[in-house]
Amino acid sequence: MNNEFLFVEKYRPQKIDDCILPSDLYATFKDIVETGEIPNLMLNGTAGCGKTTVAKALCNELGADFIVINGSDEGRLIDTLRTKIKNFASTTSLAGGPKVVILDEADYISAESVQPALRGFIEEFSSNCRFIMTCNFKNRIINPLHSRCTVIDFKIPNSEKPRLASVFLARLMEICTLEEIKFNQDVLAELIMKFFPDFRRCLNEVQRYGIGGEIDTGLLSTLAEEKITPLINTLKEKKWTEMRKWVGENSDNDLSVMYRKIFNALEHKLEPASIPACVLIIADYQYKSAFAADTEVNLVACLTEIMSECTFRSK
Repeated sequence: MNNEFLFVEKYRPQKIDDCILPSDLYATFKDIVETGEIPNLMLNGTAGCGKTTVAKALCNELGADFIVINGSDEGRLIDTLRTKIKNFASTTSLAGGPKVVILDEADYISAESVQPALRGFIEEFSSNCRFIMTCNFKNRIINPLHSRCTVIDFKIPNSEKPRLASVFLARLMEICTLEEIKFNQDVLAELIMKFFPDFRRCLNEVQRYGIGGEIDTGLLSTLAEEKITPLINTLKEKKWTEMRKWVGENSDNDLSVMYRKIFNALEHKLEPASIPACVLIIADYQYKSAFAADTEVNLVACLTEIMSECTFRSK
């Protein structure tokens, strides 16, 4: 789908004033705009909370020439990263403003080979270019990159959650009205609370379900089933990186419920001979999750074992 048809792009805020942010983050980014100078930044937070939107809004407000490089798609090959950055950063902006490289999902860039090279790029082009990295897990980014950036955590205080949810509800209602989509306000509110603070996911669901011209309670009933489907497909196709990304995006959910949903979905996708092994694997890791220091790693290990030990049906 062309970006101009995606709600997340069509209605992406262009200024910091239009971004839905906690008060402290809003003040921080307004200060950057007022100084007129973008530092190297590392924006850390959960999926869909506005990191990339803020990065682009800063560039727009300060007239910066910028490119976006997706770490999960392009960040694994050092030659690709070097060529893109060098071609962009080594030239002067025609508009005379600053240049910025936005590294989206930078935590998916290889920490062993590519991230150390990125440190060199930041130093090499420091006179002409700034770097903004977005990530879901800053601990996956090497310390030398942390030390070269201002690290900003997208944390939402409990006291601010009602206000932010209310502002986003008003914006969703406005978008539905502009797109001539009939909506049930209670359904939109429940959608926001279900995925908060992943506003991007909410907007995507509104566009997907609203294609029929109406948002009703049917939207909520479809979400639970469809959330697991992409995971099952990645397990079947043995796409480990995509599986790991799915876990990262869903690790804030109730894991006891998540293990059960995964089991229910796999029960009908595996060859009968693999079902007993699957049951034992899930039961083992579900038990371990109660004691695991890192429950996300525990779930990744569980799914990796299912991927390697179980046989999926061809259809």
